[in-house]
Amino acid sequence: MSTTGVASSETPTDSPAPYRWRWAALFVILAAEVMDLLDAVVTNIAGPSMRADLGGGASTLQWLAAAYTLSMAVGLVTGGRLGDIYGRRRMFMVGAAGFTVGSLLCAIAGSPEILIAARVVQGLFGAVMLPQGLGMIKEMFPPKESQKAFGMFGPVMGLSAVCGPILAGWLVDADYFGTGWRMIFLINLPLGAAALLGAARYLPKGRSATKPRLDIPGMLLVSLGAMLIIFPLVQGREYDWPVWTFAMMAASVVVFAVFARYESSRSRAGQDPLVVPSLFRKRGFSGGMILGLVFFSTMQGFMLVFNLYTQIGLGYSPLKAGLVMVPWSGGMIVGFGIAQGVARFGRAVLQAGTVVMALGVFGVWLTLDIVGAGVGPWQLLPALLVTGIGMGLLMAPFFDIVLASVEQHETGSASGTMTAMQQLGGAFGVALLGTVFFGLLGGGIATAVDHRADGLRGQLAAAHVAPAARDRVVADLRHCASDRAVAKDPEATPASCARLEKDTRAAVTSPQAAARIPGALRATASSAFESGFGSVMKTVLWIVDGMLVLTFLLSFLLPRHARPEESAGH
Repeated sequence: MSTTGVASSETPTDSPAPYRWRWAALFVILAAEVMDLLDAVVTNIAGPSMRADLGGGASTLQWLAAAYTLSMAVGLVTGGRLGDIYGRRRMFMVGAAGFTVGSLLCAIAGSPEILIAARVVQGLFGAVMLPQGLGMIKEMFPPKESQKAFGMFGPVMGLSAVCGPILAGWLVDADYFGTGWRMIFLINLPLGAAALLGAARYLPKGRSATKPRLDIPGMLLVSLGAMLIIFPLVQGREYDWPVWTFAMMAASVVVFAVFARYESSRSRAGQDPLVVPSLFRKRGFSGGMILGLVFFSTMQGFMLVFNLYTQIGLGYSPLKAGLVMVPWSGGMIVGFGIAQGVARFGRAVLQAGTVVMALGVFGVWLTLDIVGAGVGPWQLLPALLVTGIGMGLLMAPFFDIVLASVEQHETGSASGTMTAMQQLGGAFGVALLGTVFFGLLGGGIATAVDHRADGLRGQLAAAHVAPAARDRVVADLRHCASDRAVAKDPEATPASCARLEKDTRAAVTSPQAAARIPGALRATASSAFESGFGSVMKTVLWIVDGMLVLTFLLSFLLPRHARPEESAGH
């Protein structure tokens, strides 16, 4: 998911005559933003349906989101540079065409590996397309209109956040023409075609007065560093955390250090660095980057895990899971609106948003703790609404405040770097919280079976099952429920479940027992499944709140106020 923090270069905001088709061009640019925002959230809703159709393990659900955000994070660092070199309209059209082709590849994917690769294509071309729009807005609009133009991004982001999950759930449930989840990508084909036609007709042809050289070694280094940290986080649990996963994460630190050294030497040599090194000597910017990494990791990771909980743990349909997120998204719009009215308080607005969001997340925990496995959408509504309001308050002033410590000539590089950080943080959060969630899930469900073991033994005794056989069946159910929840292939039958079936048949002593025992096992497993998901979700919520506390503490590294609009580079 992108933001308005992207800026590909420093372009003058005061042109002699306003561009004639500037408002039509703005809607073309906003259409591209909508495509990105929708595709950033749809796999959170449709992921379980994709996995059920194509197969794959738990990491598949993480990669469907992480592949898109990670590839976009890497591409955004250079996407704006490509517009400076080859022209913004040209690169916008290249990006839109590639994004549309990537969407088609997603729609026809026959395996999880091909689908994830197609998501990478989407992310890379999206990173080429998105940075061009804001540079063109600054060229097209005179100062008195630019604030209004940029102001349209907030409502568009909010509406996309509201509509995206609902649209995804509706399209999956409706199963138009038997396409199922594939329709969420096919819908991009007409949108992409319209964006291309609109770009050819209405976008200006100008390019930046400066023409920097593309820093290919820097691009390769930052790509390698990001991959070395994300890949082991996503895949490590499935491979039982071998030594090489930790070696890769340690290597990522080395690669990022080499990248920083290389960028510094490139800057001293008078060449164009991918990231201006002087930015990181500013406490406000460096603190903002760390804060953003923590916060966007928290936000994206929570959204993935919460959608997995509602669909897999609570059994909600994709549409129902999308509707559950409406209070969150609606609250974000409210938070954005409140933030505009109290913008004069600067950093305090961001800090208040962090506190409100943390209270909302605690409210979700409290709701799950009080209501239990039978929690419904209406019961979750108040806490999710508060969470969304806090998120809107936090996000609204973030970019302007961080840019307050940045010099005018550094604004373009700073904006692109911050937005890349946002994407990288999202990929990191999906990997981290997704790994924690699935790592705890098997144990959580096994514990839930233990809590129901005495009741199940009583039912087995009533069916005249021998004491030794009762213990075997209960132990088998414990392992089967745990293994099935974390199975790499949801269609395969774990060995523990086959053993449960065998031991259950051996325990049957009469036709009446044969009728009663399977029902007792199913009821116990279903109850333990829901309860186990809920307990793991509550643990993750404590982690989310801990990350928000860290976000609050890091906010003190930021300047108290954003610079005036005319000097902030917006």
